[in-house]
Amino acid sequence: MLWLSAGQFRMGSDRGYPEEAPVRPVAVEGFWIDRTPVTNRNFAAFVAATGYITMAEKPLDTEQYPDLSAQDRQPASLVFMPPEPGEPADSVHDWWKYVPGADWRHPLGPLSSIDELADHPVVHVALADAEAYAHWAGASLPTEAEWEFAARGGLDGAEFAWGDRFTPDGRYMANTWQGEFPRENLLADGWLRTSPVGAFPANGYGLYDMIGNVWEWTSDWWSTAAAPKARSSCCAPSHVQPAGKEGSIEPGVEGAVFRKVLKGGSHLCAPSYCRRYRPAARHPQPVDTGTSHIGFRCIVRPTPGAFQQPRPENG
Repeated sequence: MLWLSAGQFRMGSDRGYPEEAPVRPVAVEGFWIDRTPVTNRNFAAFVAATGYITMAEKPLDTEQYPDLSAQDRQPASLVFMPPEPGEPADSVHDWWKYVPGADWRHPLGPLSSIDELADHPVVHVALADAEAYAHWAGASLPTEAEWEFAARGGLDGAEFAWGDRFTPDGRYMANTWQGEFPRENLLADGWLRTSPVGAFPANGYGLYDMIGNVWEWTSDWWSTAAAPKARSSCCAPSHVQPAGKEGSIEPGVEGAVFRKVLKGGSHLCAPSYCRRYRPAARHPQPVDTGTSHIGFRCIVRPTPGAFQQPRPENG
């Protein structure tokens, strides 16, 4: 982990999507943060130590989803599948598939594996899965403000985590999508899906993959009262899943769905469709839903009054 001292920064953007505005000054206390997203290797160690079973590996509860067939209740998760030539590509339904057997060990479905992906970010983790790992590690998920402060790397107000040019000197600084989404990925950055953590340059604080590769969970609830509704993006909405699996209903709020804020964008973010590969970008995600492009990293907040020295690597 890496120690970030307390500081103030300008959060949000007035130049991006509506939900990012307005720019406002925000202060955060110091904290330790993972240098990279949690990897498959890290998550496998957690599962080996605890026997934890992720949400994608469990069938849906019969009592909670009584109208679903046994087939629709089987363990599954959302996987990005680019449309084949001749297939429609008009909405998220055309490139997100609810795949039985897809989970963190099998990111593309039951015939896939992570045998060659130990250092790639773990995916198909719902909020509860990320929180369980963080608890085991003696850590927490970052707030949206803590995450954005870290992602900016000291470049307050910059468009990207590395400056104001997306590809300085023609160099790709993050794992994103090149080409016409969702059919054409030119692979100019070298990766079709996720990439090993650290494959791209660190930001000014020495943190890797804060932008692109996988979206990352934060602990903040999404609120449409504070920001306009997010526009459609490459992130799969909950209604892609079988009817009824749309997140937990918030008590006392008619039709409300529990959603947390995701940050950082992913390898599916493209200039032609979803420009959320920026520190200010944000997206709402149902808490019970993981996908093939959502991961997380952890932070540790110091105990009040404790000596604030960096934690040891892997501490």
